[in-house]
Amino acid sequence: MRIAIVIVSLALFGVLAAAQQAVNPRQQPGAQVHIFAPDQHDLYDGHFVISANRIYMAGGVNDPEGWDHLDNEAKTVHPVAGSAEIDVNEIQNTGTFVARLKIREGDLVLTMDRWNEFNPCQNGGIVAYIHEHGTDSGCGDNNWPKTVGFLAGWGYGHATLNGKPLYQDYEMHFMVTQGLRDRKTLRVNYPMAGKKLPGGETNPATQQIDFYIRSPQPNPKNRPARQVFMHFFGMEITWK
Repeated sequence: MRIAIVIVSLALFGVLAAAQQAVNPRQQPGAQVHIFAPDQHDLYDGHFVISANRIYMAGGVNDPEGWDHLDNEAKTVHPVAGSAEIDVNEIQNTGTFVARLKIREGDLVLTMDRWNEFNPCQNGGIVAYIHEHGTDSGCGDNNWPKTVGFLAGWGYGHATLNGKPLYQDYEMHFMVTQGLRDRKTLRVNYPMAGKKLPGGETNPATQQIDFYIRSPQPNPKNRPARQVFMHFFGMEITWK
């Protein structure tokens, strides 16, 4: 009887401790699986080499004001040729992100020029294995559902179209995450009606990449509220 009381007490203590635990990008209250952070491994070198293919674009380059380039409903997404290539060191916050794409208007190249930490959870500009986005991840906005970010980077970059300058010194971001979009419909089921479980509205059986370049100038008529928000996602991820 005494042992049973102790077990029940420990279980209740664990539940209370989880409830009181502060949300942060590495630790989510109520999670049943916990893993070691990358820098808790003796062999971690911080070097990620990843390719992304089967790329889609949300909207276009010259859409009329009032566009939705998040397009979680997948109403305007369309496939584009090309790939995104990542070769970075998360420890040193160095490396490259380049996307070479064939869009309707021609040959588009997006290049990250320098890494930048806009938020402390971004760890200098490049970070691995955190929770990002949603309303309770502790990192990022709520444009997307909470997800495990296997690798993410933030900074400033530029774009060229058909070899000519298009955007210069614009904010850029990429994130390799659990599957945010449905395999077939490409929709993001977020916010999910009747959501019952604490994890984000993602499919952990898949991975994808999202990346964008956006202007510093705001425009509240657009979604997101920027004058420029060029958004792509890729449904095939290759780790090298």
